[in-house]
Amino acid sequence: MFPQRLDSPLAYDIAKAMMDGFNRHYQLFRTESARAKHRFETADWHGQQRAQRERIEFYDLRVREASTRLEREFKAGEQSMDVWHQVKLHYIGLLVDHHQPELAETFFNSVTTKILHRSYFQNDFIFVRPAISTEYIENDEPAARPTYRAYYPQRDTLHSHLVRLVNDFELHIEFEDLARDAGYVVEELGGRLGDVKLRANFQIQVLSGLFFRNKGAYIVGKLINGFNELPFALPLLHAKSGKLAIDAVLIGEDDLLILFSFARAYFMVDMGIPSAYVQFLRSMMPRMPRAEIYNALGLAKQGKTLFYRDFLYHLRHSTDSFRIAPGIKGMVMLVFDLPSFPYVFKVIKDYYPPQKETTREQIKAKYLLVKQHDRVGRMADTQEYSEVAFPRERFDDALIAEIEKFAPSQLEISDRDSDGNIEVIIKHVYIERRMIPLNIYLQEAFDTGVDEPAAKAQIERAVVEYGNAIKDMVAANIFPGDMLFKNFGITRHGKVVFYDYDEIEYLTDCNFRKVPTPRNEEEEMSGEVWYSVGPRDVFPETFEPFLLGNPAVREVFMKHHADLLDAAFWQGHKERIAAGHVHDVFPYERERRFVHRHAPQKA
Repeated sequence: MFPQRLDSPLAYDIAKAMMDGFNRHYQLFRTESARAKHRFETADWHGQQRAQRERIEFYDLRVREASTRLEREFKAGEQSMDVWHQVKLHYIGLLVDHHQPELAETFFNSVTTKILHRSYFQNDFIFVRPAISTEYIENDEPAARPTYRAYYPQRDTLHSHLVRLVNDFELHIEFEDLARDAGYVVEELGGRLGDVKLRANFQIQVLSGLFFRNKGAYIVGKLINGFNELPFALPLLHAKSGKLAIDAVLIGEDDLLILFSFARAYFMVDMGIPSAYVQFLRSMMPRMPRAEIYNALGLAKQGKTLFYRDFLYHLRHSTDSFRIAPGIKGMVMLVFDLPSFPYVFKVIKDYYPPQKETTREQIKAKYLLVKQHDRVGRMADTQEYSEVAFPRERFDDALIAEIEKFAPSQLEISDRDSDGNIEVIIKHVYIERRMIPLNIYLQEAFDTGVDEPAAKAQIERAVVEYGNAIKDMVAANIFPGDMLFKNFGITRHGKVVFYDYDEIEYLTDCNFRKVPTPRNEEEEMSGEVWYSVGPRDVFPETFEPFLLGNPAVREVFMKHHADLLDAAFWQGHKERIAAGHVHDVFPYERERRFVHRHAPQKA
């Protein structure tokens, strides 16, 4: 342990330069998030999508800027470990009154690990553990907004308070009929409240920043009555009239978990104190890890930091071994997991079968595409890590052999340290939520018997969801490429999500064609493809033999999603997207939209 002294002006200057780098980053991040309000008001959907993509790149750019400055001005890589220890101590001092200390600690780690050797990735030099509490941080600046606003209605004033609550966000666009929509919300919330007695503390608490994503803005809050709390969110959309409308009301933890799902794009929300937002959201969704909440707010690097701390904590409190993940092995990815931990680890193989014409860099580019794209609840988010160390004693020998065979360039096994421990170091890995592979989920139903009511219902739900997942991706300008069931998974909410990205393409880059009619008997009887096929050509009718071999699956698919086998379906979406149309994709069932539930009844 180094002595606790702060006598190096150089160490302070390095710490201050890093803090300046972080402050610049968060100011740019926050400014771009705040601009989402204007883009929403002006219906600039392409601008919103572009901003969501570009904001993801902000962090790495600022880290690169900061590390370059430290090398240029302070020759940081040549400084002693005593200086670097003091750098961290000075940095902690700069964090004492900071509004985003946890994010600034992560930024420090990102810059420092670019400069120091991994043998120094310990708490003396980086923030393995947080140093500053994020509890009860207050912004005392006169113009600062509070984290949340509180309203105190009675049962008969709930409507007027809801109208005021919405107006307090000061959107510069008129509502179609806010009184009408507030009435719908009161009706829904009142249904949940029932005839319960309203306690002295009855109130509505609403986060003071709007949550923007895609074509929607969301008011997020909770209704408190006695010891009970009811989370809710109000989606605001542009109606056909061009004015605003409250589109639905999402109520309860499950609705909010789907809204903030790992399979959706990150929100844009202007937050002065992000930890306070996370604490508020965690009170609404206690089952959602803090790491995933930070991710959903667009603070993915903080999400990575917390995830890794949670992972290390889990390793210390578990004894099971890493193993090759169950299911059909992929041609491009080697996948392993820890049974007691709800995530999978994916490593790009060094060698691919001849039919996979790709490279490591191309695969990484596909994963980045998904990270930056609107995932519309149908594509799993991934966390990307480098130089991840695992205890060798926790690795199954068969898994080590698998990595040595298929991804030797990604594997390093350390010598024994002074305590006799050996580490397995994976050079590059993606980590994502574990799901039940769709092929396994369907096979469970087949094994039960397709005539059994429960199995039949399971097959129907899965196949309908599978088709819906593909259609949602199509609406978001994504062609999944390999549509086999093994590349999709079932989430805990029963949603089907895609997770194999090595063949993913933009829909607008593909050419969807019908299989040409054979010109003669020889062509008709040919076992080979007799017509020309371009590199981006796709023939949807050829999906059928690969996907619909099981009669029970085929029956459901053809009833609900036969259009996926028609080139015209794909071509129509491609043309609309190319013409600038941005589709609506809702994080809730369409039947829950007020426009459907309160539509005038036909005579």
